Amino acid sequence: MDLKLLAACVAIWFAGVGYAVFYLVPPAEGLGVLVRLAFFHIPVAWVSVLAFLVAATGAGLYLKTRRTWYDCLSACSARLGFVFCLLATGSGALFAKLTWGAYWNWDPRETTVFALLLIYGAYLALRTAIEDEERRAAISAVYSLLAVATVPFLVFVMPRMYSSLHPEPVLNSAGKLAIEPIMLYVLLAAVGAFTALYGLLLMRSVTNSALARERGIPL
Repeated sequence: MDLKLLAACVAIWFAGVGYAVFYLVPPAEGLGVLVRLAFFHIPVAWVSVLAFLVAATGAGLYLKTRRTWYDCLSACSARLGFVFCLLATGSGALFAKLTWGAYWNWDPRETTVFALLLIYGAYLALRTAIEDEERRAAISAVYSLLAVATVPFLVFVMPRMYSSLHPEPVLNSAGKLAIEPIMLYVLLAAVGAFTALYGLLLMRSVTNSALARERGIPL
């Protein structure tokens, strides 16, 4: 599919999600209209995890095949994952300020996301520190595989080991919906929209990076 057509479809998708968030989603108990921020925060957090998984997949395929395209895919996805993780951190901090009175509380989820930022910030710094292309790709691939092993623990396990100010997840401890069905449908649509945006940005980034490599510009 043409990238311009895909971008237009994603823009329409976002417009529909935006309308639903502001006109269909009811205020949530205890949060009121602040719940609307969750329809940005949760999707960008999800996409950051997805991007790190794709980066690790590209890293593994590079080590197996030594094809530079996979290294390019891994690097581009890791960069996007870092950006989406920053967006998740920023939106989470804004939500914390509006609900808890402070931008940062060292809540378990805030702390683990901060750790992810450090891990993948180090990955990006590592890529800029190594000049030789093959050596940079190989070392970065190994680092990416090691880094992604921390993601499930930091995102899903550790935050549940300690008491948290963070709101209840979509499913409560009894496995029942903690939000109204319309909110769940809109949330799923928002997750899909941000996932599509990530896919679009990844395709453009990989294409531009491949062209840059042909010109001898390091990534």
